[in-house]
Amino acid sequence: DITELAHHGPENLLISAIKIAGAFIILMNTHVGLTMVLLIFTVLMVLFTFFYRKKMFRSFMDNRVKIANVNAIVNDSLSGIRTVQSYSQEEVELEKFYVGNQEFYQSKKNMYTVMGTYHSTNGFLQGLLYVVTIVAGGFYVVRGTINPGDLYLFVLYINMFLQPVRTLIQFNEQLQQGMTGFFRMCQILDTEPEIQDLPGAIDAGLLRGDIKFEGVTFKYKDADDSVLTDFSLDIKAKHSVALVGPSGVGKSTICSLIPRFYDVDEGAITIDGIDIRNMTLRSLRDNIAMVQQDVYLFNSSVRDNIAYGQYDASDEQIIAAAKQANIHDFIMTLSKGYDTMVGERGVRFSGGEKQRISIARAFLRNPPILILDEATSSLDNVSERAVQESLDRLSRDRTTIVIAHRLSTVRNADEILVLSETGITERGTHDGLMARGGEYAGYYQVQFEDLSVVKEGA
Repeated sequence: DITELAHHGPENLLISAIKIAGAFIILMNTHVGLTMVLLIFTVLMVLFTFFYRKKMFRSFMDNRVKIANVNAIVNDSLSGIRTVQSYSQEEVELEKFYVGNQEFYQSKKNMYTVMGTYHSTNGFLQGLLYVVTIVAGGFYVVRGTINPGDLYLFVLYINMFLQPVRTLIQFNEQLQQGMTGFFRMCQILDTEPEIQDLPGAIDAGLLRGDIKFEGVTFKYKDADDSVLTDFSLDIKAKHSVALVGPSGVGKSTICSLIPRFYDVDEGAITIDGIDIRNMTLRSLRDNIAMVQQDVYLFNSSVRDNIAYGQYDASDEQIIAAAKQANIHDFIMTLSKGYDTMVGERGVRFSGGEKQRISIARAFLRNPPILILDEATSSLDNVSERAVQESLDRLSRDRTTIVIAHRLSTVRNADEILVLSETGITERGTHDGLMARGGEYAGYYQVQFEDLSVVKEGA
């Protein structure tokens, strides 16, 4: 719609304006009185179009919002198609689509009603113009101010005058459609991200990775309670710290605050003594790599997925990263090797294979700070062992923050922090915490008792 408006709009305006001006001059020379009647009806059509345009704009905008909702429903259903099928919820998703489609249908119906009223009213005014012109012309013929031949000629010229007027009426519809599309696009483009570079933010350069949380309080938007309250933590550069504890105590939140996915409400987070809010987002995040439980692979080649964010990397660097992540041998078994397409969201690969591609991506990035968020929690034991070897190699000589429910994966951490709703309840090495016999030892014992039961049952 925007392209059509930009392409044909100026052309239609110019040609119609020239035709209207030429026809008006001819009609004025034919009969001034009848031309004034014509002018009155033209003004009425212009006024109607002017005041009706807001209604048209609202109708077109609502239509775009509704179709966007339908697209979102379809995308949501297709993205979660495996979950939908595994829970036999096809009917539920169809119902969602039906509801969204009905809303779009009603919006479209309302739009056609609005446009029908617009065109029929303008058509009525044009028809009425002919009737009034003929009646007024008959009056002038009787009075002798115009002869029948000139009246007939005048009526023919009315059509020449109205033809560009009809074009402009159609153009107004095109204008409103184009403007709603442009307005909708501007709404999206003008949406300001909540997290932005502050004025005067500096390029952090290459950081060492000394991370400090200083009295941090944070609450998610629209949440009632704070996830972190007056939370303090000191992570030395090139040390590994594991965060353990029940769900909901803020482990993932801590990891999300470091790359500034959110800003703290109170307190500060510093890296190498610099408040992360005073760094540019680009320079801060260039120093961080994340390996998460839910790995996202783009519908591109294996090569492009490993090199994501490092597109200038050479083939040798990509292969070296893949070897470090224990995924090179698997890639070479694929039909096209590194040029093999991974499919949407990496659907062709297993969880362990996707994790190792994600780890290769982190190896290639080679950052001073590494965040591992439940990186092995969804894997089987064989895959976990292969991935864990890669993660251990990746973590060397980096500041590493690890979140894990499987405590066997954090035994080698320099420090383990046990979190609860009140903050840090225990901290120390694996051996130290086990000797203390506190919460961590309890978690560890319960987890390995469960594992023993599973083995005995097998």
